[in-house]
Amino acid sequence: MNSSTLSFAASSTPETYWGQFEEISKYNVQLNFFERLWAAWYAFMGNDVLATGILSFTMHELVYFGRSLPWIIIDCIPAFNKYKIQNQKIPTAQEQWSCAKLVLISHFTVELPQIWLFHPMAQYFGLETGVPFPSILKMAYQIAIFFVLEDTWHYWSHRALHWGPLYKHIHKIHHQYSAPFGLAAEYASPIEVMILGLGTVSSPILWCAFTKDLHILTMYVWIVLRLFQAIDAHSGYEFPWSLHHFLPFWAGADHHDTHHERFIGNYSSSFRWWDYVLDTESGPEATKRRRERKLAKAQKSQ
Repeated sequence: MNSSTLSFAASSTPETYWGQFEEISKYNVQLNFFERLWAAWYAFMGNDVLATGILSFTMHELVYFGRSLPWIIIDCIPAFNKYKIQNQKIPTAQEQWSCAKLVLISHFTVELPQIWLFHPMAQYFGLETGVPFPSILKMAYQIAIFFVLEDTWHYWSHRALHWGPLYKHIHKIHHQYSAPFGLAAEYASPIEVMILGLGTVSSPILWCAFTKDLHILTMYVWIVLRLFQAIDAHSGYEFPWSLHHFLPFWAGADHHDTHHERFIGNYSSSFRWWDYVLDTESGPEATKRRRERKLAKAQKSQ
């Protein structure tokens, strides 16, 4: 924890978290409430690796299952069925539970060790963990860059996972559900979790390695938004207010649902441009456009 901006009393160190918070608040009035909460956590833990590990894993689990819960509830409400893309395939409670169990196993056996190693690796590349926090503007443009970098990694690695042997031995597990649902976002083999997860983690790490300008809070906000994107893309629901109606290049649930239904095409995670440029779009509209292009080409050659 970089405590160069913090001041402490020379007296005894508080033994409780809230004691640390009060002590920091006394002598660091320039910090806002959330910065003091943050500083108190690291001071209370006294071990940066442990503090980051617990905070990161807890955040991941709360966000993943917290964001999945609304979709589980929606799947139980018949009124929402008209928005379900494949509305003849509503996941059963047993399917939801089986999915949750495998996801939990993956989180504790694959993601937890990676999260635990994250702090020393990030500090090696110069990641900042102290206070004050970066500005919202700085966080916003860095996260926008991470979305683009991750989407590129996801497109090419996901497309590679659809190659015969890799699909059979690795990616097939994720395609167990031809009609995806929120919890299934990280329903995958451990190898796939590591491969695709590398895009989420390595994008900010590479940025930090080259710029030496990244705060771990930005990383956390990025991961939260990435989890929201992945879970919503697997939700299986298309609403009139879905984001891609306002941002045409955004992928969304309709883009990824088609991928699960047809088992091919639409390899990107967040955006549509790689599939569009490289002609790997899937679905009736994409098929129609290809047919029209072929017809136009044939007529031109005559």
